[in-house]
Amino acid sequence: MKPAAFDYVRAESAAEAAHELQRRGTNARILAGGQSLMAVLNMRLAQPSALIDISRTADLHYARPEGGMLEVGAAVTQGQLEWRDALSSEVPLLAQAIPFISHFQIRNRGTVCGSVAHADPSAEIPLVLLALDGEVVLRSTKRRRTLPAADFFQGMLLTAREPDELLEAVRFPLAPTGQRSAFDEFSMRHGDFAIVSVAAVADARGLRLAIGGVADRPRLARWPADLRGADLEAALNDLAWELEAQDDAHASAAFRRHLVRRLGAKLVRQVTEPVQ
Repeated sequence: MKPAAFDYVRAESAAEAAHELQRRGTNARILAGGQSLMAVLNMRLAQPSALIDISRTADLHYARPEGGMLEVGAAVTQGQLEWRDALSSEVPLLAQAIPFISHFQIRNRGTVCGSVAHADPSAEIPLVLLALDGEVVLRSTKRRRTLPAADFFQGMLLTAREPDELLEAVRFPLAPTGQRSAFDEFSMRHGDFAIVSVAAVADARGLRLAIGGVADRPRLARWPADLRGADLEAALNDLAWELEAQDDAHASAAFRRHLVRRLGAKLVRQVTEPVQ
């Protein structure tokens, strides 16, 4: 199928994009990489009246450390961040997760902020943002506001962004000294959507375990850093059931719970056991 007719607007700045969103109302959509949006349009699951293209917007094309965060503008592609030399030291968990995102051709066009805005519960970048207690920066013609990732994701493809707001940037906390992190996922083939994805972070604040692909949004558990043995197994089992996994064409609920337990235990060991 082909998409329904729409107006195309190429924004030259973030301010222009926000103005167009305000002017055109709820039927306008932002186009950045288009790797998810174009498929939705082609199947006519969405029929916006206008697409506002921010892919060549210079003031949204940046990734910079600022205030203890790596701030990534809305025009930055996943590939550009993947090739950032300092990423593995700045945000190691993000560096570990990006290669799991589809294939390099997709990462070459798909944007970091676009993945967050789309809010697919199986997506890797939203999971990392949640695991690290990252932030989302939203901008309209009236205001700019910052939301914690935990408040931004509200359900399946559902976020706290208002129709007139542009997701201007996302912020990943820079890794403090001593922080350890690990990422893994299970999919039928490399590049497929994750059936279950897991991110683990251990630092002075304790242990955080984020799970994707099971609930209607990425979910985060916070545990003591010294959780071990039977206590860890019990906590993982409780978490697996709390996520309320469902059977679908890709996996059974029971298999998803199994993956939460096994992948969770493996990654917790990686971030908490002494380095050999």
